[in-house]
Amino acid sequence: MNMSERLEAIISGRVQMVMYRDFVCRKARALKLTGEVQNLKDGTVRVIAEGTREQLEKLLARLCHGSLLANVRNVMPVWKPATNEYSAFTINYE
Repeated sequence: MNMSERLEAIISGRVQMVMYRDFVCRKARALKLTGEVQNLKDGTVRVIAEGTREQLEKLLARLCHGSLLANVRNVMPVWKPATNEYSAFTINYE
């Protein structure tokens, strides 16, 4: 049985106003992950995703590459146990 894990990542670089959240959301949904992606006030993007380690590692690789217009400088991942608080993957606009 595959255990669920949680990936929390802060992505810096040119990642706002370049469709990065939409890119992340599409990739996460394709991988059948749950969680959210959100722009932060400091210009970074925060991703919280839950799924199997294999799925999350695939997402992490895509986070590092980024969308066509993005210029990812740094991805800071933190691995945690899953909380199962999400039922889908969404964009948080707050």
